[in-house]
Amino acid sequence: MPSATGSAPGRLPYIVWVLAAGTFLMGTTEFVIAGLLPEMAAGLTVSVSHAGLLITAFAIGMIVGGPTMAMATLRLPRRHTLIGALAVFALGHVAAALSTSFTVALAARVVTALATGAFWAVGFVIATTAAGKNNATRAVGVMMGGLTLANVVGVPIGSFVGHHTGWRGPFWALAVFAALAAALVGRFIPRTEQRAEVSVRAEVRALGQGRLWLALAAAVLIMGGVLATYTYITPLLTEQAGIAEGSVPLVLIAFGIGALGGTAIGGRLGDRRPMVTTIAAAAATALTLLLLVPASNSPAAAVVLVFLMALTAFTVNPVVTSLALRFAGDAPTLTSALTTSAYNTGIAAGSALAGQALDSSLGLTGPALVGAIFAALTLLPLIALALRGSTRPSRTVAQHTADAGELQAADAAVTTSG
Repeated sequence: MPSATGSAPGRLPYIVWVLAAGTFLMGTTEFVIAGLLPEMAAGLTVSVSHAGLLITAFAIGMIVGGPTMAMATLRLPRRHTLIGALAVFALGHVAAALSTSFTVALAARVVTALATGAFWAVGFVIATTAAGKNNATRAVGVMMGGLTLANVVGVPIGSFVGHHTGWRGPFWALAVFAALAAALVGRFIPRTEQRAEVSVRAEVRALGQGRLWLALAAAVLIMGGVLATYTYITPLLTEQAGIAEGSVPLVLIAFGIGALGGTAIGGRLGDRRPMVTTIAAAAATALTLLLLVPASNSPAAAVVLVFLMALTAFTVNPVVTSLALRFAGDAPTLTSALTTSAYNTGIAAGSALAGQALDSSLGLTGPALVGAIFAALTLLPLIALALRGSTRPSRTVAQHTADAGELQAADAAVTTSG
């Protein structure tokens, strides 16, 4: 019988898929608001630009709150942290759905972001521990695939539901699904009390590794590059490429499919050849985004390049995430949270600079040029990491006998019950 620790290379533990479902919910709530802003602005009696603060608040909550919540919950059993995070996530959506006050809704978004940060920080650690050293990157890829799938499926469905039931409908649905996810986590993650084997000081001390910061820098830059372009892709497609506005969602679905494919490729190849995979993918991303500048006048070329930029950029993500956790050794929780913060920092920085480029003489192709520069800069930390050695011996993330035994027992229980 395959164990939860990843001894069977062809099969990931059921726990990893449960955690991926949680990331799907949290990815949906982060991005679905963009399609509901006019309705939310009307319902909360604020302007659309003011309602946009609901997105900003969530991003800030993730950047700051992820590491904070990771340290605050460090001594709690990881099972309790995950259940608590999902419960708070559900309650935050209930509060927003019931509210007629923008202030209350904004506060609910911040609280929801804190819960999301806590879930991601602990979830990545549990997933890599359960999968084992040989399948760690694949497990991270599956979890990040839940986030990518949220963009392909969750966000469009949430927007569709919101337009037909009012913006509160998706919030109620997310609250219900989060409660169900909490029940699944409670069912399949062991009840055994986990002893806190790492102190806050040890977690902070783990941040002293240069290789860790190189991996985090790569995460910031690659996400900044692709999101700089993606944030303003609609005007490029409609005004530059001449694609009908009604067809834009189909192009965005192509982007989502590319992101799913890239996440799967990174998850499959990253454990065996992490540096070759990431350097090749980052270089391909830079080239793709650079080609988008002159080729965006062609609808067919624009669609193909949008697909390719997602395919190549998202190949990098699971690999650098897994590397960061590996470099953290036996103190991975804070690093996991910082990785999530790194991606959100890249999103914020990339989209901000792309907005300035859009308003400059560069015009509609400005964001793609900014994205190409970000992607090219990603090569610097990746090459430095390759030169320093990413695979030399380091302590495996949380591979303690007690944890492995608990996870193996949990996966065996799932197999028996299934």
